[in-house]
Formats: sequence, structure tokens, C-alpha cells
Amino acid sequence: MPGGSKAHSDGGWDAREKGFIPVQTRDARFRSYAAAEFPAVTGHEVNWKLTPVGRIGDLIDGELSGAPYELDAPTTTGIDVSWVDRSDARVGVVGTPEDKAAANAWGSFDKALVITVSGEDEQELVLGRSAFGAAPRAAHTIIEAKPFSNAVIVLDNSGAASLVENVEIVIGDSARLTVVTVQDFDDDARYVATHFGRVGRDARFKHVVVSLGGSVVRVNPAITLAEPGADGELLGVYFSDAGQHLEQQVFLFHEAANTKGRVNYKGALQGEGARTVWIGDVLIGANASATDSYEQNRNLVLTDGTRADSIPNLEIETGDILGAGHASATGRFDDEQLFYLRSRGISESEARRLVVRGFLAEIVQKIGFAPLEERLNSAIEAELAASVGIAGSTLGRQVDGAQR
Repeated sequence: MPGGSKAHSDGGWDAREKGFIPVQTRDARFRSYAAAEFPAVTGHEVNWKLTPVGRIGDLIDGELSGAPYELDAPTTTGIDVSWVDRSDARVGVVGTPEDKAAANAWGSFDKALVITVSGEDEQELVLGRSAFGAAPRAAHTIIEAKPFSNAVIVLDNSGAASLVENVEIVIGDSARLTVVTVQDFDDDARYVATHFGRVGRDARFKHVVVSLGGSVVRVNPAITLAEPGADGELLGVYFSDAGQHLEQQVFLFHEAANTKGRVNYKGALQGEGARTVWIGDVLIGANASATDSYEQNRNLVLTDGTRADSIPNLEIETGDILGAGHASATGRFDDEQLFYLRSRGISESEARRLVVRGFLAEIVQKIGFAPLEERLNSAIEAELAASVGIAGSTLGRQVDGAQR
């Protein structure tokens, strides 16, 4: 049924033919470009049940401005940035919305921002986007990496925002592309985004989600390894403060044979009401023989009053794979690590900062773009410096973990 799941009925049935969609069948969800074809969002749907829908209701089904916005796009050899009409043939090449918010944005934008990478020598582009404004808005971005091209693209989001965005990413054969989306919005900003990606033959794609600022931030990557030899690395780092909701629902689809996928997200939480949600769906399709896939999520709780939801899911439709697995853990400081540092003359507060920095550094160091890595390390330091309860004596050892 559109927008959700339906309970199993007695007797045999085929999910695709009869419209029943078990929760675990990730690729059978309803999809449409038209928001009107989705039922009203109540917060009970499988892909909305952990989201504060009351705080973003106007973005899900309200009226959105689709006008182009100002951006800072420095001229870069081998990378073209331009606005195109929604009738452009590149719109809709990758992905179809599977929730009402994405469909609402799809039907509301006037022009799409297209970033085309064509140079074979590695290029870097940091696209500054700080002029969205506080009014509800829709946006559509297309990133196309031509075959054999090589680039790092950073979508640097900041300032005020009430934005719903769809991002389509096409990685041509043998291309090397890194896309980093940074959410460093104002404290009251709201941002809901879906990133659709298609990775071609022997191409390598790195997708990085960095969420630091904003009231509600929901970034959902849906990446398909569509051709043999495709390699996808999906990374994320996030730091949630009091009252802040940071969410990621990740979907990695091994569609073709001989593909490799790695998903690794890490987050920290501090302050009353800090909330994070991570859902990782990996699907190894029936034709994806010799697949190598692994996903994991780790959350570090710094104070009481926080909540981290972490749900890894793995669906395998073929028995011919190299390996597949997933892991999830949410915990507090490790007393043994703290004892080791303090026994060497390091103060408790500094020891706790070192533990957090080391915990998140694994992801930051994998971005592969030094200026951004330095900036993120500074931002993490600022978050820790502003912490009130990080040295609280109630923080103990890991409280929950799962390895499958």
C-alpha cells in the first residue's frame, strides 16, 4: 500500500503483485513523483515513525517556493554549474520519491541546479549555500560525473532554512566522485533531503553526510550500485545537541554483480532532548553475485536525556556473495579508556574530549578533503567546549550494542 506497510495475511501471496509490502522488503515501497498519490503522513508509517513530523508538516505537504536561490559557486576547471528548466532530460534519470516530502519537493521546484564533472584530473568544488531563507522552499540538484572523471563536490549548507530537497547523482563508468553534504544550519532550521545515486561500471563513489546544525535535519541517501565493479562508500558523522533531531535513513542497493559497499556512520549526543535516528538498509539483489557489503553505526552518548535509534537491516536475495554483515552500538564513555588517559596525567575533562575526538575522527579522516576535515575537527571541538554535562559522573560504560 502507498506510503507504508501492511500486515501479513494467511496463505501464500506475492508482495509485488498483490500490493502487500512487508517492512523488510525495502525495494517494494511505493514510489511516485506526485505528492497527491501518497496518503497523509501520520507518523505511523515505516519511514516516518521515528521522525518528528509535527515539526516539519508544512514541508511534507505544504506549499513550497521553487524559485532558484543564490549560491557561491567558484569557477573550477572541469566542473560546470548551471540552472536548467525542470523539463531538462537530466531531471529524473536517477530515483523516484518514496515519501511524500520528496514528492512534494519534486513537484514544486522551478529550476534544477546541475553540476557536471568532466575533467579526469581531480577537481574540488565547495558550493556555498546560505541563502535559502526561512520560508518553506523546494530545491532540486543534479550532480553528474562523466565517465573517467574525478572530483570532490561539497554542498556546504548553512544559515536559515526550511527546505526540502532532492539530489540526483549519476556516476559514469570508471569515474571517481566524492559528494559531501554539510548541514551547518542555524539552530531553528529545518532540512529534509533525499539523495538518489547510481554508480556505473568500475566507478567509485564516496558519499558523506555531515550534520551539525539545525532543529530537524533528515538526510536520506539511496544509492544503487548498478553496474559490475561499482564501489560505494557511504559515510556519516553527526553531533546532536539539546532539542536537536538529526536523522539518516540509508539505502544501499547492490543491483549488479561484483560490487562492493561500505556504510559507516558515527554520531555523538549531548543535552536534554538530543535525538538521532539512523536506519541502514542494505539490499543485495538476485543478480548481485560476488557482492561484498558491510554496514555499521556507532553512537556515543555524552549526557543523560538523549536518545539514539540505530536500526541496521540486511536483505539478501542471492546465496552467491563474498560477504555481508552489519553492526550497531550505542553507548556511553568507556571507563577503561578514561582511566588509561587519566593515569597519564590528563585531566578528566580533557580525557573525555580526547575520547570523543578519537571516536568521530575515524569518519572525518576518510573524507579525503583536507580543508573540510580541518573545519569539522574545529566544529567538533567547539561542540565539546560548549558542553555542560560531559564530565558528569553518571556517565558509565557501554549500555547497548549489537553485532550480527
